[in-house]
Amino acid sequence: MGAERLPGCKHLGSFVVYITANHSAVIIIGVLFAQGAGMRRRDVIKVVAGSAIAWPRLARAQRQARIPRVGVLWHAANFEEETPYYQSLVKGFSDLGYIDGQNITLEHRFPNEVPEIFDKMAAELVSLNCDVLVGAGAAGPHLKQATKTIPIVFMFIPDPIGAGLVESIARPGGNVTGLSNFSVQLSAKRLQYLKEIVPTVTRVGLLINPNVKISNLYVKEAMEFGYKIGVETQSFEVRSLSDFEPAFDAMVKAGMQGVVANGESLIFQARKVIADLALARSLPSCVYVRELLEAGGLISYGVDQRAMARRAAVYVDRILKGEKPAELPVEQPTKFELLINLKTADALGVTVPPTLIAIADEVIE
Repeated sequence: MGAERLPGCKHLGSFVVYITANHSAVIIIGVLFAQGAGMRRRDVIKVVAGSAIAWPRLARAQRQARIPRVGVLWHAANFEEETPYYQSLVKGFSDLGYIDGQNITLEHRFPNEVPEIFDKMAAELVSLNCDVLVGAGAAGPHLKQATKTIPIVFMFIPDPIGAGLVESIARPGGNVTGLSNFSVQLSAKRLQYLKEIVPTVTRVGLLINPNVKISNLYVKEAMEFGYKIGVETQSFEVRSLSDFEPAFDAMVKAGMQGVVANGESLIFQARKVIADLALARSLPSCVYVRELLEAGGLISYGVDQRAMARRAAVYVDRILKGEKPAELPVEQPTKFELLINLKTADALGVTVPPTLIAIADEVIE
């Protein structure tokens, strides 16, 4: 007796099992007896009954195997140092219905700002055959070096074109897209707000990581705007956590009256260090993000990076559903928040102008 092989059929020995589209049930559609070899009716029933039990188990295993795996390469040493962005990213996934360990697997890695460990962990995530990779800050370029095929979503990258991640903002090309936290006027605006909150400031230090290409743009923009408002700026380089105290000592020695910290992963990792050093040396600071302000900065102007981390999950979801990173435009910031820390102002003896309080998005008591 012959039989045509049908889509969704499994030929098991001398019979055929049809698997439903959702793998939730099996239907026996026929029994094929081998030529010249008879099977008793009760033997067939045993085989059919056993198959009806086994196939749903296999179906469940197949569903579990299809759970997407997303690798996340951070930049700090652990999830505590990545707080609140770690929690924001996880929240972004949960808002979309993804629960880690149930219908998605999130693989987190923390390289502690060490270039060699960035590369090692990026390679490790690639070896896990992740469906999508997410890179926070400095992690993005390391992921791109590790793979040209797995889709990558970056976040907190100030200059994705300069970093070699994308060909253009509108059409990234390749396997990378994501969210940028940079706008050309940010460095100038931070200097402006520092001058407004402390009008006597005429010399301001710029905390710069020379290993980050966009630092040159921050310096250029601040210098040009500083000239217009009568503020001299000077760069002070930091490449590791151990460089911050010498940099602040050098600021004091050079007669700096304030400090501006622009967006970069090392600056974020050192947020508490920066706040403590600035306060100890009576230097009012303008920083780039809420978390540095909450650590003790005086004033902050920049994007809401918690919201950005949640948005990164949206990009991952779109890619998992079939969209290509090459065709997903890089998302640039359009809304910026001005925050003031009155507790730090009191500690520094700074009286915040009412006009500045009036335009602030939030004032922390």
